[in-house]
Amino acid sequence: MKADQAILFGLLGVVFVLLIWGRWRYDLVAFLALTMALLTGVVPPDQAFVGFGHPATVIVAMVLIVSRALCNAGVVELVARHFLNGTQRLAAHIGTMAGLAAALSAFMNNVAALALLMPVDLEAAAKGKRSPALTLMPLSFATILGGMITLIGTPPNIVIAAFRKDAVGESFGMFDFTPVGLACAVVGVLFVATLGWRWIPAPRREHNTAKELFDLEGYVAELKVPEGSAVVGKRVRELDDAAEEQGCEIVGVIRRGHRLPGLARGVELAKGDVLVLQAKPEGIDKLVGALGLEYTRADRGRGPLTGEDLSLLEVVVPPGARIAGRSALSLRLLYDHGVTLLGVSRQGVRFTERVRKLEIQPGDVLLLLGPREQLPDTASWLGGLPLAERGLQVLQRRKAGLALAVFGTAVVLASLGLLKLTVALASAVGVLVAANVVPIRQVYESIEWSVIVLLGSMIPLGMALEQTGGTALIAHQLVAAASGLPPSVVLLALVVVTMTLSDVLNNTATAVIAAPIAVDIARQLKVSPDPFLMGVAVAASCAFLTPIGHKNNTLILGPGGYRFGDYWRMGLPLEILIVLVSIPMILWVWPLTPPGQ
Repeated sequence: MKADQAILFGLLGVVFVLLIWGRWRYDLVAFLALTMALLTGVVPPDQAFVGFGHPATVIVAMVLIVSRALCNAGVVELVARHFLNGTQRLAAHIGTMAGLAAALSAFMNNVAALALLMPVDLEAAAKGKRSPALTLMPLSFATILGGMITLIGTPPNIVIAAFRKDAVGESFGMFDFTPVGLACAVVGVLFVATLGWRWIPAPRREHNTAKELFDLEGYVAELKVPEGSAVVGKRVRELDDAAEEQGCEIVGVIRRGHRLPGLARGVELAKGDVLVLQAKPEGIDKLVGALGLEYTRADRGRGPLTGEDLSLLEVVVPPGARIAGRSALSLRLLYDHGVTLLGVSRQGVRFTERVRKLEIQPGDVLLLLGPREQLPDTASWLGGLPLAERGLQVLQRRKAGLALAVFGTAVVLASLGLLKLTVALASAVGVLVAANVVPIRQVYESIEWSVIVLLGSMIPLGMALEQTGGTALIAHQLVAAASGLPPSVVLLALVVVTMTLSDVLNNTATAVIAAPIAVDIARQLKVSPDPFLMGVAVAASCAFLTPIGHKNNTLILGPGGYRFGDYWRMGLPLEILIVLVSIPMILWVWPLTPPGQ
């Protein structure tokens, strides 16, 4: 092994460990690895940032913007209204939702598809008085499966297409993934709708996280400010430390029988005012003694939070959100935005004490209280996704036809080879922005910059591994291990290894590393690289065993009340099923024989 190969293997090994550990964001890990590769000289300076201008990176960014346009135009709402029926039985509902999710994910970012359909699914669960755990995992898996159907359905497909262009001089087309991807998606959706949901652990099926998080009875009290109290003349915000010490949260003020607007943070307290608290009973009693307050006659008095201008909003925290890894206190959520964090649910466990200081993790569900008109903007600023229908979002429904026409035209032109995909999508984005379907301010918000940084950083590392002979070395070891066995067995081994990596690593990073290895394996076996590249595309997208392999699995972790070990129960049979379906389909559609032979 050469020195530069050893350095690259060492760097990638550290990247894998850090990504599995999950303490640091994957985009930061990838960028630090690229920096170290530059400093050690294994990546030449002139190739340092070629990944950020790589066609795969550009296509991913354009697809994200187009996905926002389809959402803004109400296309998803239109489709859901025509296909979903609130009276369906559970299996039929899962089948319909999963089929719709897969179809949407084929042409838009699958994370966006889940974010739009999850509130619909949660509403259906509430109406059916059943746990959302029964339906959210099938929905997540279906969006992942649907992304395999087209070139733009998921970033791994875009990466694989780019590597194919480098290997044989021609990229995969828009629908080259469809025969294999559609077969896998159809079989996968049928599985999750008929058998898969039945294997969700029984405790989760009886656990309704959303209902429990909103159940605040027993946690709200009203305390009166008597004459001579130490708080008279103080502003509400000045009492935060004392309230926090007793595990309480001041969420409003009542004066002369009327609730003051918002959380009344700047109000100067006077005799006779009533403080509205969110706390446990023992904390309330301690605060009474600490601040010299009195119970109101109507108290003992704990009831649901009310107020004409206040509202509750439940949001889930995706990976990369502003609040992920931070606390509400460190973000000055209450001070700067007038919104308080009432509760946090993490894998079905509800936190109600010291929630302002709790470090939030991806997958957590947050219960926010604040002015009704301000909550959506605050949730967006935090990076959270609302888990209720977005009634305050104004959709441009009259532009749905325009958005579909523009997007459809771009897909047709790219599929016919009349325009390169990058040019077609960029043109579509230009038209959609000019028509204000995607306002200028939303263009940059639409792009998932963590994925862009990940791709931009990992592509030069993948290129360096190939140029130094590292991928050829790995390919040689795999071929040698399967010595005497047919190429189809080597393909099976590559798919299984890639699928295993994707369950613990980011699927895009997995595709970037596995794609050049697939090409080198094909070269050493003297067969076509297409089946091996297609195998990597399928395997990199199949992350069903853990909540960390794909963002969609992380998003449902909190709302469904799932545990880390719940995913493999439905995910392992599904992955085995995908292997059994995909390998024969790949070999049928993409023969091992090189073109021209």
